Amino acid sequence: MELKDIASISGKSGLFKILKPGKGGVILESLDEAKTKLVVGATQRLSVLSEISIYTTTREGTVQLQEVLQSINKKLGSEIGVTPESDNAKLKSFLKSVLPEFDEDRVYVSDIKKLVKWYGILTHVAPEVFEQSVSKVESEKTA
Repeated sequence: MELKDIASISGKSGLFKILKPGKGGVILESLDEAKTKLVVGATQRLSVLSEISIYTTTREGTVQLQEVLQSINKKLGSEIGVTPESDNAKLKSFLKSVLPEFDEDRVYVSDIKKLVKWYGILTHVAPEVFEQSVSKVESEKTA
């Protein structure tokens, strides 16, 4: 599985595998044990993980989620030392340790909580996303 096959839905917890487009929208399957299937229409906000970036203070202004996930995995492995319930200072410190140039004014604690939750899910159900090369992600984006 790749990040282009995984989505988040605004207002819904967890991550979803993109199965295929349907007449009424996109058909998704939850990545949890329940494997619940649902159809997401045009009125719901769907975000594909391969298209998500995190704001930075660098010249580029953002860094792809793929790069951040790989950095977390390389530096910390599966035990990252924080949970979505950790206090705000600890969450900011965690992100600073893996992405020192993240923009503290534009990246909210709620975004870091999502990142931590998604990382936990991905380490269990799709560990292969940490092995994908960033250049492959870049080439898919420009294609």
